[in-house]
Amino acid sequence: MIIAGEASGDLYGALLARELRRRWPDIRLAGVGGKGMEGAGVEIVGHITGAFGLIEAVSTLMTLLRMYRKITDLFKTLRVDVLVLIDFPDFNLRVARSAKSYGIKVLYYVSPQVWAWRRGRIKTIGRLTDRIAVLLPFEPAVYAQYGIECEFVGHPVVEEITRHPIDRDALFAEFSLNPQRPVVALLPGSRHSEVDRHLPVMVQAVRLLKGAGRTGNKSSHPDFQYLIPLVSHLDRDRYADSLAELETLGVTIVADRALDVLAISTLAVIASGTAAFQAAIVGVPMVVIYRLSAFTYRVGRMLVSVKYINLVNLIHDTEVVRELIQDAATPEAIAAEVERLHRDVDVRARMLNVFGRLRAMYEHKDPTKRVADIIAEMLAE
Repeated sequence: MIIAGEASGDLYGALLARELRRRWPDIRLAGVGGKGMEGAGVEIVGHITGAFGLIEAVSTLMTLLRMYRKITDLFKTLRVDVLVLIDFPDFNLRVARSAKSYGIKVLYYVSPQVWAWRRGRIKTIGRLTDRIAVLLPFEPAVYAQYGIECEFVGHPVVEEITRHPIDRDALFAEFSLNPQRPVVALLPGSRHSEVDRHLPVMVQAVRLLKGAGRTGNKSSHPDFQYLIPLVSHLDRDRYADSLAELETLGVTIVADRALDVLAISTLAVIASGTAAFQAAIVGVPMVVIYRLSAFTYRVGRMLVSVKYINLVNLIHDTEVVRELIQDAATPEAIAAEVERLHRDVDVRARMLNVFGRLRAMYEHKDPTKRVADIIAEMLAE
């Protein structure tokens, strides 16, 4: 059984499901996920919720409770040999506790961000799991401080990028873009709560870059082209006004296809998360933004103990990528940073140099195969 709580986890779960089916064609896979896992042959017993934050999670609490009961009922009737948990800690740790009571072996793949906040969960994770696989090179040292072993297996995003065929000429033609002009990618996130807060400021930033909010209405960057990949599980009607304005501004809107969009992008404005890591590995200079509800942000400031939220900055412990968080994520600030990245060759070069070193940390890892190896080891124990 594989349980993922959001779009990135669905990707990792789908990659793992395909590898498990390759090794054991008669395997039965069940879990919580999305279209990716379902397409990889996982029997979906619950769909990803996209819940995030304190205010945001309340709206999906009843859904999560029903899903939890359904999963724990399955433990009574379905022989689960290994339970694979992908991030989604508040839900998954409850499921792990139930699984252990039935003698089910538990692998935590993609550990929660215990290094950022609520370190007390480390002991809980160690107690409720049999093995832990992590994506960041510094995480084993964090767990080791508590006498708990875990393994750095690499990142599925790098694996996906390495295996993803790219034909830049075909993509420019498909999206009706001019390969001689710069492309700015806009990635507002994969959850409704993220897109609700990020899409409007991105729209206004594009207006500013096009000169719609400037004196004389003269475009500052008439050569810029814009692409926005929206994950397909989002409710498009919810964003009808913003999407209509983007189309009026000449922004090309596509469903999913984030990697294809990044592959032909010159610069990007990205909500912090998996997409920002993808951009770094692909090699796209970017500015990272993030907004939460005011209450969630205030509480988070008291609880979170890291200086950065973007993985590139966290791994290198310096602001390689400009982070515009909460009130700093204004249309004016976003537009100014896009202009700076476009104008300053040295800034782009330094950023791309760090991105290259980051990719080198991961390119010899094969996380999906290694996690499948770990599952085989667990079955043999």
